[in-house]
Amino acid sequence: MEPLLPDWMKEPVAQYLDLLDRWSRTHALTSLEMDERFEELILDSAILLPFLDRLAPGSKVVDFGTGMGIPALVLALGRPDLTVFALDKSRKKIAFVKQAALELGLSNLRPVAGRAEELAPLGAHLGVAKAVGTLDLLLGWWERHGTPGGAFLALKAAPEAAPPGYAVTAHGYRLPTRGRRAVLELSRAVSG
Repeated sequence: MEPLLPDWMKEPVAQYLDLLDRWSRTHALTSLEMDERFEELILDSAILLPFLDRLAPGSKVVDFGTGMGIPALVLALGRPDLTVFALDKSRKKIAFVKQAALELGLSNLRPVAGRAEELAPLGAHLGVAKAVGTLDLLLGWWERHGTPGGAFLALKAAPEAAPPGYAVTAHGYRLPTRGRRAVLELSRAVSG
């Protein structure tokens, strides 16, 4: 797999990165250097776009630990016909995501401030997370917020074993300067 960003997404992504730069000067949202942000935030998130093809219009996606809206914002840009929840416990970061959604006209991006284990279930059809927690923790959140049969995608630096009761498929990819990564696709194991 190779992460690709469609040409039509480049302008709104540039607007997002500019907004992130302005907010970070005051609110310290990211420690990533300017020249690292496109690859680490945007290109790394774009690897998930092909996985959205299997979702019907109107489906819901939840991004756990979205931080500055990554990968939720890229997914919302890529599929405006989906509702994408950007969930994070940091109100400061969610305030930024709200502003980004407003400035980019992303009415399908729903920023949610709170702890995943305390919020009412979202009924999402796909769950995602980038560099957040252990698989056990993430799947606990997913069991609360996901629909039965929905897949969960974790962006990780390397493949990991699936927790009991789950099957994992690792989809490897490489970022231009940051090296090998994996999308771990987790689903309930079929007992036989």
